[in-house]
Amino acid sequence: MHVDMDAFFASVEELANPSLRGKALIVSGPGERSIITTASYPARKHGIKTGMTVRQAKTLWRDIVVVHSDHRKYTDASKKVMTVLESITPDIDITSIDEAFLDVTPFLRDGETPRILGMEVKKRVREDTGLTCSVGIAQNRLLAKLASDMNKPDGLTILEPGKIKALLEQTPVGKICGIGPVTTKALNEMGLKTCGQLGRYPADLLKRRFGSYGARLSEMGRGEDVHHEDYGSETNSSVKSIGHSVTLSKDLSDRQSMGKILQTLSEMVGRRARRHHCGGKTLTLTWRYDDFSTRTRSTTLSAPICRTEEIYRYSIWLLKKIEIARPVRLLGISLSHLCFEAQTASLLPEEIRKEEVQKTLDGINDRFGEFTLAYAETVPDLRTQKVIPPSWRPKGIKNSV
Repeated sequence: MHVDMDAFFASVEELANPSLRGKALIVSGPGERSIITTASYPARKHGIKTGMTVRQAKTLWRDIVVVHSDHRKYTDASKKVMTVLESITPDIDITSIDEAFLDVTPFLRDGETPRILGMEVKKRVREDTGLTCSVGIAQNRLLAKLASDMNKPDGLTILEPGKIKALLEQTPVGKICGIGPVTTKALNEMGLKTCGQLGRYPADLLKRRFGSYGARLSEMGRGEDVHHEDYGSETNSSVKSIGHSVTLSKDLSDRQSMGKILQTLSEMVGRRARRHHCGGKTLTLTWRYDDFSTRTRSTTLSAPICRTEEIYRYSIWLLKKIEIARPVRLLGISLSHLCFEAQTASLLPEEIRKEEVQKTLDGINDRFGEFTLAYAETVPDLRTQKVIPPSWRPKGIKNSV
């Protein structure tokens, strides 16, 4: 079963402010350059989609209602939703803030029908949270995900095994989760427009064109899903990186202004790492130009780092090495190759002093709130612009808001 909340951020805002219901509503950050994170269904009727900028949305519908993101509100709502789903079955895989897979096979073995089970899930989510969800039920994750998107909002779709082949004959390849716009275009150019056509196409030719991903594409075209993670709670070992990024209020070209942004991002990344007693050996700097092309530069160190001062120092070092070819609209920092085991304390007096300073800063901010005490170079307006990443989870290190 795939449970997908309906226009989640917009629905949470409507629940908090009923006067917004029925209006063309978008949720975004401050400023017309901000990216839309959710558009209500009335807004979608005007062609407004997630990923557009606020400015683009206003050209499509001038009476659009803009609500600035309240990430604490959305994460609290998500935790309530996931608590409901976890009470139904412990075999749950939370894949983002507003969707999850549930293995409900044991219920069906006990004689429960898929439709009754799906209706019960929808009913309990609505009663406990005030929100609606769409549910898809099928024999694997790939098809359940496809099903949940077929009758939105507030839908329930069950794909019976005997009808799947006929459905895939009519399903565009771009509707399958895991096949993005670039791959869709490439497949269409090969004459493969539907999943049925993709599933019948020789797998060796797909592998020749797409590498090892070609075999996976062949399976997806037939509705097969043999490559997925096990159900279960997130563990530290499953976390690959910790990072933060921000879309800038205006494009930047000078390194000094970028350095101030990196100071703030370094504190945000370092705080998360230290909170979960880990450090990263690889630091990656990400930047996006005004033409939306994205670049990265990394450095791998001999020992993991987590102090703000260390993260900032290596970020600035990377910034000095890159060529800034165009104005920059986004900056990001991430730590990877994470180490969660306890680190040996330094015996060098200067390092001991830095560690004590960091502990003092963290203690003050733990007690009085983030950035109560901060380095002078941090950017005040940036401190509140936290973004819920796709990897967010209600528990553990990925609970980053």
